[in-house]
Amino acid sequence: MNKKQKKMLIRILITIVLLVALNLVHLKGLVNLGLYLVAYLVIGYDILRKAGKGILNRRVFDENFLMAIATVGAFALAIYEKSGDYNEAIAVMLFYQIGELFQSYAVRKSRKNISELMDIRPDYANIERDGKLEKVSPDEVAIGSIIVVQPGEKVPLDGIITEGNSTLNTSALTGESLPRDAKEGDEIISGCININGVLKIRTTKEFGESTVSKILELVENSGARKSKSEKFISKFAKVYTPFVCYSALALALLPPLIRMLLLHLTPDWDVWVYRALTFLVISCPCALVISVPLSFFAGIGGASKEGILIKGSNYLETLSQTKFVVFDKTGTLTKGVFEVSAVHHSEMAEEKLIEYAALAECASSHPISKSLRVAYGKEIDRNRVNDIEEISGEGVISKVDGITVAAGNGKLMQRLNIPYHECRSAGSIVHMVIDGEYAGHIVISDIVKPNAERAIKELKKAGITKTIMLTGDRKKVAEQVATLLNVDEVYCELLPADKVAKVEELLNAKSEKAKLAFVGDGINDAPVLTRADIGIAMGAMGSDAAIEAADIVLMDDNPLQIAKAIKISRKCLGIVYQNIVFALVIKFGCLFLGAVGLANMWLAIFADVGVMIIAVLNAIRALRVKDLQSI
Repeated sequence: MNKKQKKMLIRILITIVLLVALNLVHLKGLVNLGLYLVAYLVIGYDILRKAGKGILNRRVFDENFLMAIATVGAFALAIYEKSGDYNEAIAVMLFYQIGELFQSYAVRKSRKNISELMDIRPDYANIERDGKLEKVSPDEVAIGSIIVVQPGEKVPLDGIITEGNSTLNTSALTGESLPRDAKEGDEIISGCININGVLKIRTTKEFGESTVSKILELVENSGARKSKSEKFISKFAKVYTPFVCYSALALALLPPLIRMLLLHLTPDWDVWVYRALTFLVISCPCALVISVPLSFFAGIGGASKEGILIKGSNYLETLSQTKFVVFDKTGTLTKGVFEVSAVHHSEMAEEKLIEYAALAECASSHPISKSLRVAYGKEIDRNRVNDIEEISGEGVISKVDGITVAAGNGKLMQRLNIPYHECRSAGSIVHMVIDGEYAGHIVISDIVKPNAERAIKELKKAGITKTIMLTGDRKKVAEQVATLLNVDEVYCELLPADKVAKVEELLNAKSEKAKLAFVGDGINDAPVLTRADIGIAMGAMGSDAAIEAADIVLMDDNPLQIAKAIKISRKCLGIVYQNIVFALVIKFGCLFLGAVGLANMWLAIFADVGVMIIAVLNAIRALRVKDLQSI
């Protein structure tokens, strides 16, 4: 609880004590009035001040004006009737302030996740000068500078590690609790926390263009992108509040005048003014004006805690209506890194065959060669290899430990007149010939992400009608991945322009209410991300292209987060609709009862403050997103 909230709590407690004391003592006359006025001003002076400012600034019709008029009127009515009962007027203001305290607490709780994300903002960067570390502002560090990050410090700028090994805490960026290892040569992004080792980093971006700055800018601006529900509530409040004020005025004046002038009865001014004041208290739109934006804010805050950055409540609303999810393949459903996935038709040990292949290909810069060396996992001894002959588009022939080794595709086998086995597996096939004999082949392919298959299942559970995969890969590779993951449709051999055309086609084929989301890596897929109803980017821990192009950024490359994002959005929208229906039904029901004289000021308090508190507590539920089930 902050200082302002503590102050409000003290005011509430003082008012309650004064009310209890005054009802026990039973004073009369001006002394009684004076003490009740003290209690009223203790709890309501700020509301009266805000109402006065609103009148002076020609912004009359708001909840402060309604509360001020209703409570001052109730006081005036009690004085006119000489009843000495000022409890209702003070109770209205007291419970209103209690509701405001609840609302303030809820907003603070909702902001907590955002503020935790904001903690990634670095305060300084260490520059080594004359053998000493000097703290400077991250804004002052130029591209290409060497910065030092000590254990426990935040990484202030994006860069490449030039010296040192460490473990990084990336939970503020990805929502992932497990630390990540970092070593020399690795790219590193700002906002991570260095856990144990000293790192020297060569910066690759200025602070304003760094990942941490992009993320903070995204979060700070999310409130500006309002959903249709929020826009509706804003417009509703602007029309509704003046309408109920004039209706209350009419309720106070017209019935007495009709009774007096047309029916020749007593006007009963006190009865109708009381009804009008009750009508005003009931009519306050606090529950809607507060709870709807709060629900969206809580949803965005809860999502950010899980490493899902949503750029605005409008995107949260659109995501909840998603029925079609279109995936890019490479980097989204697969790792985008070629690895040795299998060895076939080999009579020698797999490790030995891979060793021969890695040594034979050691002089090549081809990605396949790099994959073989990674699979070998040991330092290459170039002294074991000589007479290297690289045949473009076919493979390599060399001598390894004095033995002739050939590694290449089917064309190389045909060149050497070596019978070989065709492979049904998708990927790049490296056929091996050792000392003139066929020794089997090695399959190198893009590896499917561990959670990709489960991600597709979770999307189906979340109510997604169809999953579609778009890729530039060959048909055989694409169909194999689609079958493995149970993707409904697959389109292959597509150029970037073809992907846009295919998404256009899918958008035209679906109904207007059913939204289409495209999931890509944010780098090659920017045109498609912007064209889809909702663009979701695999952030790769915050790539610039992802943050710029997409509506939603997954800071972790885990495709399981897509289903969670959809569940969060649907939970949030469900809460919004619950609050709207609940508030309007109670409001209009109590307004009718107030107008016909069946509702007193205590029911009015429930209709206003009670509904607001219930709606705010319901809105807080949008924060709880950790263990969401399918919605």
